[in-house]
Amino acid sequence: MNWLWTSEDLTAAMGGRPIGSLPVGITGISIDSRSIGPGEAFFAIRGDRVDGHDYASLAVANGATLIVVNESKLPALGKLSVPMIVVEDVLAALGKLALVARARSRARIVAITGSVGKTTTKEMLRHALVPSGKVHAAVASFNNHWGVPLTLARMPADCDFGVFEIGMNHPDEIRPLVKMVRPHVAMITTIAAAHLGHFKNLEEIAAAKAEIFEGLEPGGSAILNRDIKQFGFLQKKAQEAGVSHIHTFGQHAKADFRLADFEGNGENSVVWAVLNGETSEVHIGAPGRHIAENAMAVLGACLLVGADMAGAMAALAELKPVKGRGERHRLGIGEGHLTLIDESYNANPASMRAAIALLASAMPELTGRRIAVLGDMLEMGEFSAKVHEELAGPLLAAGIEHAWLAGAEMVALRDALPDSVDVHYYEKTADLAEFVVRSVIPGDVVMVKSSLGIGFGKIVAALIDNYPAFSDTERH
Repeated sequence: MNWLWTSEDLTAAMGGRPIGSLPVGITGISIDSRSIGPGEAFFAIRGDRVDGHDYASLAVANGATLIVVNESKLPALGKLSVPMIVVEDVLAALGKLALVARARSRARIVAITGSVGKTTTKEMLRHALVPSGKVHAAVASFNNHWGVPLTLARMPADCDFGVFEIGMNHPDEIRPLVKMVRPHVAMITTIAAAHLGHFKNLEEIAAAKAEIFEGLEPGGSAILNRDIKQFGFLQKKAQEAGVSHIHTFGQHAKADFRLADFEGNGENSVVWAVLNGETSEVHIGAPGRHIAENAMAVLGACLLVGADMAGAMAALAELKPVKGRGERHRLGIGEGHLTLIDESYNANPASMRAAIALLASAMPELTGRRIAVLGDMLEMGEFSAKVHEELAGPLLAAGIEHAWLAGAEMVALRDALPDSVDVHYYEKTADLAEFVVRSVIPGDVVMVKSSLGIGFGKIVAALIDNYPAFSDTERH
């Protein structure tokens, strides 16, 4: 059996106390009692909203082969007959396991941060590295104080590459996480107005992102966006952290990994990438200039970790947008179909502009319309009204004539848009969802975007539930 961890190594790494007859090993680690599989260990982490110990019995019922629990919770779990490893604190024990996982690995490691595009870029890099060997990467957006150590603890000992996403919304969050990951390559996608409520300005955000340089392995490389205003600041921060290999990407003439030209439509893109002075035509199976720009960083990372570049470029042609981050659905309606662009996972001013540009590039059919279904951008603090109001400019410049809005902060955008734009505003997401479902027509292109906490995934789900997936073969 190819164990992720033997129980002996697992117990030793965490400094835990075994109870019962432990299995020889485990095949995986889960913190979700609903999705755990047979042969996996359940780590009962106490989070901000729920305590994993309350779901230990469900994890066992769903096939957990052992559970890792806090010593203080043991009396309440006495009726469970499953083997246990008892620790002082489960999250701290997971951190210890993460350090051992990193120490035993010979993989080439890449860590990615940035205000926008982390998860999509992580998925793009994971995809591009597959032809070169065994790749381990974070699932979803596991990029915080529990997601990063969990991803490390799940890393098989024999993988060739590791891709990690590291996020933050306060200073000093990236620093301890990147020191766990110890990447060979550290990438910052961009600096933009995200989490502004916790920072005074963009330079403070850049300084927090620059913490990623502090965990680089000796001789490691940084990849920076050459097109942003904070490039010089980040370059200086990398140098101060002792990074001697600093590489750049973007459209700038001096970028090491340069986007020389771009052609895109609503479905995919073709880019001309200049890497080490050589120009290559690269097809990308996802639309958007922002995707193409980050693809330059991905190809640069592939170069730096010694990947098969031909394989990486070919893999990008098969790329598909990530759920909630540009995923497309063709839904049958009447005698035709509509196109749904799901951008409902997250939003900040920069990603809103990118999504609006993506909508502008999409072509409605027949009498269809381009419709921006927009919800609040959270964590904008005192800047919130201003950044919501400022979305009017990109919408008008893109020629978007239909803006359907919800959320307390979207009042500012509603009031900023002229009468020439068809604006419908609802305070609650559920009310907007009902309006969207009854108002779409064949040929429409509907782009749904908001911060995750606003719950615009419900609008996406309502459209998918009410209109069947469209197939050309069924219609002809």
